[in-house]
Formats: sequence, structure tokens, C-alpha cells
Amino acid sequence: MSLRMILRILGLLLMMFSLTMAPPIVISWLFADGMWQDFLTAIAITVAAGAVLYLPNRRARRELRTRDGFLIAALFWSVLGLFGSLPLMFAGEATLSFTDAVFESFSGLTTTGATVITGIEFLPKSILYYRQQLQWLGGMGIVVLAVAILPTLGVGGMALYRTEIPGPLKDSKLTPRITETAKALWYIYAALTLTCMLAYMAAGMHWFDALGHSFSTVAIGGFSTYDASIGHFDSAAIELICAAFLIVSAMSFSLHFMAWRGRQLRHYLQDPEARFLLLFLTGLTVITVVSLWLTGVEDIELGLRHGFFEVVSVATTAGFAVADFSAWPGALPFLLFVTAFVGGCSGSTGGGMKVIRIILILKQGLREIMRLIHPSAVITVKIGRVSVPDGIAQAVWGFFSVYLLLFFLMLVGVMATGVDQVTAWSTVGSALNNLGPALGEASAHYGNLPEAAKWILVVAMLLGRLEIFTVLVLFTPAFWRK
Repeated sequence: MSLRMILRILGLLLMMFSLTMAPPIVISWLFADGMWQDFLTAIAITVAAGAVLYLPNRRARRELRTRDGFLIAALFWSVLGLFGSLPLMFAGEATLSFTDAVFESFSGLTTTGATVITGIEFLPKSILYYRQQLQWLGGMGIVVLAVAILPTLGVGGMALYRTEIPGPLKDSKLTPRITETAKALWYIYAALTLTCMLAYMAAGMHWFDALGHSFSTVAIGGFSTYDASIGHFDSAAIELICAAFLIVSAMSFSLHFMAWRGRQLRHYLQDPEARFLLLFLTGLTVITVVSLWLTGVEDIELGLRHGFFEVVSVATTAGFAVADFSAWPGALPFLLFVTAFVGGCSGSTGGGMKVIRIILILKQGLREIMRLIHPSAVITVKIGRVSVPDGIAQAVWGFFSVYLLLFFLMLVGVMATGVDQVTAWSTVGSALNNLGPALGEASAHYGNLPEAAKWILVVAMLLGRLEIFTVLVLFTPAFWRK
């Protein structure tokens, strides 16, 4: 492992990230909100920090290994979250404290969508745009974007790609060259974003709101330009567009790539993970709508509209809102919240544990039941027609075990700061699954939580975005041995 090489890459990535603070300057000029100087200051600080890391190590050249990729991914997301908070700390009357600015920055980049801000619609337009852009950049992963650029600078990218793409099956590439893979992903991502924006505008959104919400919709982030989220527009058409693009974005981008390349949609129906997601959302929608209707909370028409949207929004870990589902009767709030633990498909912009892992856990459970009946039988776990190697099956159980252990430890940590049990478990679950909404005292926003609790949740967001092991491996002695 070469420390100089890693510092050189971090410096490059930081200087690249500073360029993403330029579009808000244009927005500031368009809307004359007076924030452009603050963004220039943030750019200068970020570029200076990147140069300090890069210039002394600019001659360090070496192909990255997987071990280097783990360290760079974890460091980059951590450093990025810190520097991404600069504009939020300089935001004039909307200035946030250091802790709140870092929380909001990490929440955006990890596409969690939890916020400490109230009166969102009264923020300067450039800050509103910047929050939405953070989610869009974090959705597909800035590291994957960098993979398409770093090879031209003499830095290999496969190690970064493997640590960034979510899910248990990380070694498959869409194209023979990793650079082309990253570009293909971003072309699809950008095309979906543009299509979503145009659909929102056609449904009546102002171009600024359409752009911002297309960013957070395709990224499955959940940030909005209004406190009332999507509910602000009170439009069935906008809600339907949002739900449709959330479902598309919750599916693996490799499926989108194959559908685009093959000019056919059969891959979606043939993919077991996509089929499971659609059936899961359908079943949950039926339960939710019927429950709302039987309890008299909403009539069948409004219940179908709100129930379907909230199911899709929460289950895909977006966190947009058209109704306060935490106030729904019975077990519905808990049921909806727990669905976020499933999340999106592997290789999507969704959070959670990923659908493929849930499928594997269910199939392995059924296999153990069959082994009790037939002890001598050789029973393989299959996804579709493909047998799953035991190594992957064991890794899924390992992930699930560590996930539960970390959830428990962070839950205890948040409760130790004085937060009640319902608020604690829902905020930890929301952060770890990159969901956003929570129950209890954080059902409206996270601003009233103790600072210590917010820092624990920042760690949870990072663990959820990088899928736990990418971060935890750095704390093992074996990782640092030569």
C-alpha cells in the first residue's frame, strides 16, 4: 500500500469535487440570492486542500490494488462529506453549525435524505440546488464517475469500482473495460435524470423544482425543495411520475444497460431480483391501501394514491412524502419503515440491505428446512437458473449478522445521548438504510437531536452507503499487514 499514491488520488478527487460547486454559482446569479461569493470561498478551500495533498505526491505512480480501493473509497466519502459541508456553513442567514452542516452534507451524498433544516423553501436557491446536486452525485457514486477519468491520469479504476458498486455480486462488468463501464452507467443515469425532469415539467413543475427533484428521484435520495416534499404539489400526476422513476432507479442499472443495448425489455421480467421487487411493492401496496380504507383514514381513491406512493417511496429508501405515514393507524408505520431494510436491487441507487440478499436469506432458510426433512440431500441455492456459490451465501449471512450487530450498537449509542427508544431505533435504521424519514421526535426533522447522536448517525449513513464491510475492513489488523 502506497500512502503517497493514496494522497495523490485524494487530492485529485478533491479538486474534481470542487468543480461541482460551480453550478450553484450560476444558480446564484440567475436568482440573485447573493450566495456566489460563499461558493467561491468553498471552491478555493477545497482546491487548496486538494493541491496540498496532490502536489507533493504528483509523481507517485502505481496500479491500485483492491486493498487500496477500500481505503480510498472510505477516505474519499469521509473527506467529501466534510468539504461538502462548507457551502452550508457559509450560507448567510441559513448558516448551519459545523455538526448540522456535516450531517446535511453526508445525508445528501449518501442519498439518505434526512435533514436538520426547517423552512427549506425559504433557503437561497443556490443552496437548494446544491443540496439536490449532492444527492445526484452520491446516487451513482462519485467514485464510479472518477473511475472514468482517473485512468487518463495514470490511475487504475477496478479497485475503486469493486468497493463502490453495492451488492454481493460486485465482480461483473458491463463492458470489457472498467472506464467504459463507468461511462455507460453515467450515460444511463444522466438520461434517466433528464427524462424525469422533462416529465416533471410536463406535469406542471417549475424548471428549477423539476431539476432538483429529478436529481433526488433518480438518486433515490429524498431531498426536496419544500418542507412538504412531493406533497407540496398536491398532484397525482407528479406523484405517479415520481413513483415510476423510483421503481426504475431501484432496479439494477445493469438491467437498464442490457435493455438499452439490446433494445428490449424482457430482461426486467426475466431477472429474479426485479420480479421480487415488483411483487413485494404490489403486495405491500395492497396491504396498505386496504388498511387505510378499513380504518377509515382515507377513502379508497385517496388511499390508493397515498398508499402506493408512500410504499414505493419508503420501500425504495427514497423518503419522499405526500402524507405523514408515521400517523397512520395500527402497525402500518412500523410495517412501512421495516420495508426500507429490504431496499433496492443490487447495482441500483437504492439503500437497504438489497433485494438480492433478502432473496438469498429466504432461500437459504428454506434449504435448511429441507435439510431437516432430507439430511443426506445435496440442495443448492439458485437465483433463477444460476446456482449461488457457497462463498457468496456465507458472505450474505456474514453481512446480515454484522448489520444487526452494528444496528444494535448504534441504537444503544443514540439512546445513551438521551434520545427515546422509538426515535433512536428509527433514526439509526433510517440512516443505516439511507432512507431519511424516521418516527418519534425525528418524524419532521433531525434538528432537535443531540449533537452526539447526529455524529453516530453520520457514521451510520457512511456505513450504509459503502455497505459496511468496505469501512469495517479498515479496522482489521490483517488489512494493514504487508
